[in-house]
Amino acid sequence: MIVAIILAQQLARAQDWSSYGGDPAGTRFSAASEIVPQNVSRLTLAWSYHTGEAARRGDAFRRSAFEATPILAEGHLLICTPFDRVIALDPTSGRELWVYDPGLSPALRPGNGYICRGVAVWRDPTAKADAPCAGRVFLGTNDARLIALDLSSGRPCAGFGVNGEVAFAQEAKQLYPGQMQVDTPPAIIGDTVIVGTAVDDMTEAAAPPGTLRAYDARNGAVRWRFDPRPQGATAGGNVWSPIAVDAARDLVFVPTASPITAFWGGNRPGENRFASSVVALRASSGTLVWAFQAVHHDLWDYDVAAPPTLATVRRNGRDVPAVIIATKSGYLFVLDRETGAPLFPIDERPVPASDVPGEQAWPTQPMPRLPPPLDPQILRPEDAFGLTWFDRRACREHIEALRSEGPFTPPSLRGTVIFPFTGGGANWGGGALDPARHLFIINTNRLAHVVRLIPHGGEAAARAAEPKAEIGRGLGTPYAALRQVLISPLGIPCNPPPWGVLSAIDIESGTLRWQVPLGSKLFGLVRGLPGVGGPIATASGLVFIAAAIDDRLHAIATETGEELWHADLPAGGQATPMTYIAEGRQFIVIAAGGHARLGTRLGDAILAYALPR
Repeated sequence: MIVAIILAQQLARAQDWSSYGGDPAGTRFSAASEIVPQNVSRLTLAWSYHTGEAARRGDAFRRSAFEATPILAEGHLLICTPFDRVIALDPTSGRELWVYDPGLSPALRPGNGYICRGVAVWRDPTAKADAPCAGRVFLGTNDARLIALDLSSGRPCAGFGVNGEVAFAQEAKQLYPGQMQVDTPPAIIGDTVIVGTAVDDMTEAAAPPGTLRAYDARNGAVRWRFDPRPQGATAGGNVWSPIAVDAARDLVFVPTASPITAFWGGNRPGENRFASSVVALRASSGTLVWAFQAVHHDLWDYDVAAPPTLATVRRNGRDVPAVIIATKSGYLFVLDRETGAPLFPIDERPVPASDVPGEQAWPTQPMPRLPPPLDPQILRPEDAFGLTWFDRRACREHIEALRSEGPFTPPSLRGTVIFPFTGGGANWGGGALDPARHLFIINTNRLAHVVRLIPHGGEAAARAAEPKAEIGRGLGTPYAALRQVLISPLGIPCNPPPWGVLSAIDIESGTLRWQVPLGSKLFGLVRGLPGVGGPIATASGLVFIAAAIDDRLHAIATETGEELWHADLPAGGQATPMTYIAEGRQFIVIAAGGHARLGTRLGDAILAYALPR
């Protein structure tokens, strides 16, 4: 009887992918096992669907990123486009069932570009199964609205907020429309919907606050708010990455962003608690349970971008509920889920001081003894890379002229190497957990940024000298900030390859099981490419991931890291795939629409792969 129950539970988990992270714990794991290492090479395209956004959006399309992961709930495959259109598809054929468009204003200019990573689904246990809005789809929008839709029809739920939506953009003063946006799916626990916001962190110190909001799933009434702003800061600590949920413990695990502004902290002295952290809150009340800060007084834009992953770790003969935190700095922290205590020792190690007048960098930073860093932590002049002696010498001279003194070297007036760069290490794609093999699989980037603080008045000269660099205005601070990837005259990264890797970490021992370059070869010479998006894992021993800028979906052996299959995509695959079983057939689905900031090919495709019938 017990075996039958376990098998039924595994089958149920294989059928659906009902949350953005596969399940509320964010494991990105599926029990599906029709596709195995022995037959994965036979995968073929089963169906495709085009959202039409490429033709519909004009210039705005060139500021978008198709980062969405579909979810499957009650026979509806649900995905959102970068412009917040929600589309329901038949999971076996890709046939369109319904479409909802929230009607974003043409005047909207989202600070992080047009992005929607996914939606969430909730079923009201008190409603009749066939009642309107008994099943609901929740969408957060680029213009800071939370919208409830009927799962069966896509129509707004009239009883939620005003005409099916709660708008909170007006709760904060914005310098421009889109300075505050929602780009990540809400979290749902019980009958509470929790939504955070992404906030432009380079334009002004007085940016909108990063308030986390919880609403009643039935009527949209506010349940609670949590303000993660660091003491002394007017903004920052906002929650733009996915939240993990532990319903049995009434806990939500909230990853927070860096303080604002990103590279100057003279107006926010101290460690800036709750920013660049994971905060555990009581889901029913929003009260603080514990907080772990991954970066003190963050000056590197090292948000906790990767969603927390809930796991079980064996310690001293007992199972310990844990939370895994992957960081942009390339470190991985494993904590007790109930207390926040580290399950592997963490040292507070001295780091370089700031040489900028008025800045007081925090003297130490937390670094785990285990697992080991997933990426190199320092870039020296002698490490300079180039395809020729000319660009290698240019890179070396560039590094020699900058501050590059190891982890957490503060931004400076002459320029500082931030390595890994502000895109990670680990970014919003996060990792996948194979619980049977005790492996956490995650992709990380290995690029370097140059960040230089510019006294106000010098922006025009800096822009003329570095026309391709990003320059944050830094209003309300003494400095603007210039940020650009450290590249050679030939446009190749100055740090040695690989520039993107996939790693498997044993969460029981804290050891690195394997690490391989991710992506195809560049110019047929260099393998391991940067990207964004994350992996998923299946019970059969497979990892599926795109992410890299090679426009491919890869199948990797969980045990060894060996690539077993790949498919060329019609556009960039900067999204996390998902999998499910429908009518007895396992599908692997990914959004292939590219990423404007990364410069990958743009498109609007949703692709489903399966074994031939």
